[in-house]
Amino acid sequence: MSKSRQIYRVIFLNQGQIYEIYVGQIYASDLYGFIEVEEFLFGERAQMVVDPSEEKLKNQFAGVQRSFIPMHAVIRIDEVEKEGVGTITEAGSNVTAFPLPFGPGGGKKT
Repeated sequence: MSKSRQIYRVIFLNQGQIYEIYVGQIYASDLYGFIEVEEFLFGERAQMVVDPSEEKLKNQFAGVQRSFIPMHAVIRIDEVEKEGVGTITEAGSNVTAFPLPFGPGGGKKT
């Protein structure tokens, strides 16, 4: 009996937007603090309707074999039965980036 292919939905925050992507491989990276995702899955649809956020994802990840995502940017990772539609949405008020120790106004003042 053959095992079915594993598909993962990865939701993460990137530059004020929430990305939802589907990949075939995900694992902890050798680069400390990152996860690696590979085998990007984008729906091949014969419909005339085109989803602009999915097209933007396809264009952004065109030619990318592997992507490194900071662990603190990951919102959720799910193993799913089948591939869905990848999206990019604006982050709402209920999602906040993990605070970083350095940056504008984040440095220690003495």
